[in-house]
Amino acid sequence: MTYIPKTNLEIQINFIVASINYFINYKLNHLSLQLLSLLLGFFISTALSTIPAQTGDWGIIAAAIIVTNQEIVSKIIYQKKLRSYCQSIFLLRMFLRYCNSIKIGILYGLFVDAFKLGS
Repeated sequence: MTYIPKTNLEIQINFIVASINYFINYKLNHLSLQLLSLLLGFFISTALSTIPAQTGDWGIIAAAIIVTNQEIVSKIIYQKKLRSYCQSIFLLRMFLRYCNSIKIGILYGLFVDAFKLGS
């Protein structure tokens, strides 16, 4: 039996099909989960800045809760004793990184809302 070489069209179609299969079966990696948690934090900040503003009297309490949450998460994440403990536990380290990304997203969203209100 003789070998028939593939044409350029067959090679291109096989490459396109393989690329489509790769994107269909693609699993979320660390970077995409970090971005999703950052966007989740941005969404949470939008909700936190609009819902208490409807009543008018919850602004100071909501700000105190947000600042307290930010400080607690920062203390947990940047604590030296916990950092050395988390090196051995992969899931805890990933969870803390995602919590930090949510915290950064909340802070970024509040800055964006402040600039919107200032203009």
